[in-house]
Amino acid sequence: PLPVRMALRNLLSTLGGHPYIGRRVLPAFLVARAFHATRGKQEARPQMRTYPGSNAPFTEKMEFVPKQDVLKCYRVMDEHGKVLVEGDVPKISQEQLLDVYRLMVTLNTMDTVLYDAQRQGRLSFYMTNYGEEAAQIGSAMALQPQDVIYGQYREAGVFLYRGYTVDDITAQCVANCNDRGKGRQMPVHYGSKDHNIQTISSPLGTQIPQAAGAGYALKLMKKDAICLAYFGDGAASEGDCQAAFNIAATRKAPTIFFCRNNGWAISTPTKEQYAGDGIAARGPAYGMHTVRVDGNDLFAVYNATTAARDLASRKQVPVLIEAMTYREGHHSTSDDSSRYRSTEEVDYWHQGANPITRVRLYLENKGLWDVDREKMARDESRKKVLKALTDAEREKKPPLRDLFEDVYDTMPWNLQEQKEELDEHLARYADKYPLDQHLAQLFDEEERRVSLHLCVAWMEHILPFPSHKKK
Repeated sequence: PLPVRMALRNLLSTLGGHPYIGRRVLPAFLVARAFHATRGKQEARPQMRTYPGSNAPFTEKMEFVPKQDVLKCYRVMDEHGKVLVEGDVPKISQEQLLDVYRLMVTLNTMDTVLYDAQRQGRLSFYMTNYGEEAAQIGSAMALQPQDVIYGQYREAGVFLYRGYTVDDITAQCVANCNDRGKGRQMPVHYGSKDHNIQTISSPLGTQIPQAAGAGYALKLMKKDAICLAYFGDGAASEGDCQAAFNIAATRKAPTIFFCRNNGWAISTPTKEQYAGDGIAARGPAYGMHTVRVDGNDLFAVYNATTAARDLASRKQVPVLIEAMTYREGHHSTSDDSSRYRSTEEVDYWHQGANPITRVRLYLENKGLWDVDREKMARDESRKKVLKALTDAEREKKPPLRDLFEDVYDTMPWNLQEQKEELDEHLARYADKYPLDQHLAQLFDEEERRVSLHLCVAWMEHILPFPSHKKK
């Protein structure tokens, strides 16, 4: 108490004047008092120093961490279209749900038509989306138009949901003059600035770190948007994936990493790709919010992506979604999956867990769909795709000059020389090439007239001809 402290202070002041106490006893008392006070504080303070790399507490027991528990897989309805918890059904209208189902049917029909077209020699390459329709469209439904998407190559459903039409897809696959990529990409390598979807790239996994950087850029610019990157279990084995996870987590980039774990990386099964618990187990290790979802459940994918987008946008952090699904088709038209998996395995997944069948059963249970509507939707979608393919094949190819443009703002001298060399070659051997199939020749008559005019103007500028000789 304050009165006691004041009394002790007065007593010490009085004793300090004593010749013996003031010079010997009192200093020794004060030193001993200070020593015991410091010693008490040191003993009370715990000796717990953690290293900068981790805040892990210390232990006297050495132990190795066992294999982690398997992360659970979130779902809303079972394989028979039966909802497990009614409150988990997304709050979307019946009209929207029916439109989404028709879109899934269209995607499935388009795959069949274009795959057959490749086998007939009408396309050079194609990749189907069989079995992964819900993972694609369910995730696309949860995003906003301003969100930036980086795809891998099996996301045609995302393009269709965002407004990229069947005509756009067939134009790209046949590489005609209506192709947004001007015929300079492989088939199925779609891209659309209007729909905020980056162009598909052939090298595996390169889009994942790009998406991490794009998400960080959106954060720096304070945009009301997030970034989402699609990739497969095979791409998750690439070093690019680990770098992307780390940079997004440390920089707090609002990026959703959406892994389509379909069981196969071309011919390599997942059991030969990793020994841990899939891809989702890596998320917590990088410090990311993570969820595993039934990728064949349209409702579950939609709910998970909606929640992930809210997290990424509100907290400005990355999120990892692992959508468990199954690739029912071949990897591509260059692959024959019957060489490394049985038809019984494919039939097992198609008959028991197909995402389109699951939504159809749900609609039938609600009285919103029947056999007649199913037949009508299949017939209409097939007619639509066949017409789009036929129309695309009738269009001319892009002009040859597109080979040299869109790379530099001003065409450098070496490309200009190559362009002139090609022009000269085609002029000499025009009968050897199907130039009539292209929209225009390398230089049409108007381009030649303008080029000649510019050439004359340039010559007059550097060579001042007399006026009577200009003609």
